[in-house]
Amino acid sequence: MSRALPALSVATLPAAVQWLALIITAGATGQVLRYWQLPAGQFLGPMLVAIGFGVSGAGIRLHRQAFRMGQGFVGLLVAHSMTLGVLVSLGQSWPEMLFATLLTVLLSAVVALGTVRFTGIPGNTAAWGTAPGAASAMVGMAEDSGADPRVVATMQYVRVVCVVMIGALVSRALGVENGASAAHVTTLGWHVSSWLSLCECVAVAVLGLMLGARVPAGALLVPLLLGSALQLSGFLHITLPDWLLATAYGVIGCYIGLRFDRPTIRYVWKRLPGMIGGSMVLILLCAGSAWLLADMMNKDFLSMFLATSPGGLDSMAIIAVDTHSDVGLVLAMQTLRLFAVILSGSFVARQIIRLTA
Repeated sequence: MSRALPALSVATLPAAVQWLALIITAGATGQVLRYWQLPAGQFLGPMLVAIGFGVSGAGIRLHRQAFRMGQGFVGLLVAHSMTLGVLVSLGQSWPEMLFATLLTVLLSAVVALGTVRFTGIPGNTAAWGTAPGAASAMVGMAEDSGADPRVVATMQYVRVVCVVMIGALVSRALGVENGASAAHVTTLGWHVSSWLSLCECVAVAVLGLMLGARVPAGALLVPLLLGSALQLSGFLHITLPDWLLATAYGVIGCYIGLRFDRPTIRYVWKRLPGMIGGSMVLILLCAGSAWLLADMMNKDFLSMFLATSPGGLDSMAIIAVDTHSDVGLVLAMQTLRLFAVILSGSFVARQIIRLTA
């Protein structure tokens, strides 16, 4: 009697083969989406591929420092857009930005109450899971506060996937083409000055990572602030080649996607529809507020949509740069909301627990 051959799956492949397959498929998918001029395609493609690998049982994981380094280069890319004129315009709109931030935090608390009511997720976990801040920062703070980090991570990254895909589709529907690379990156030749500028940018990114090690979302924010200050003062000319940004986008996308492993999906499977529904409701509520705020502040809808979207700071920055949106507005509002969530997260969680007790 012949013995059946074992089924071939990603989990049975050697780690080296898994890495090779991930790099090839993620890179190819990102380039295909970029060829189709899908905004943030070099980020979205690797993330979707990595989700498939993670759910299929792949045992490989990207080191957190690689993820932080990718965030650092995205921070430098955004710093390239931070000019004195942008800062002046942002200073003139701070009341509306503060109102938008408070409104988004309030909407997330309402969705958290609905999540507790319809999915049975504990109030503390639901509060951190729906908090519209940087996903990695929210997961770490949730674990410190006693919430279930597995459920919080799943809720956060499910929402990140929804926000990124909807943001890309909205950009496409509005007729925005992917073309920011030409304005923000450089194809480096064998010129000493270009390579020196690149080395300076890498040094700034590494220094920012070291200084931001204990700051929530510091891997993105500190290189961004440091790069902006050096560029505005004339001490740094930000030069980022296309291949470096593509690698940074891919690393961030793969790091997020690989966290969707099968045990996590199995653990939250019964609650997954509620999580997706809650994410969509929050995105729609934020889109409605973006429509009102765009009219109040005389801004285009896409920029305001990205600024109010409850996604990660890094992913929204990537889409904003890629679609020629108002990067300063998106970055300022996302950063302001991140700090608001960090400062108010524990208080909001306690109130949700009290209201749903």
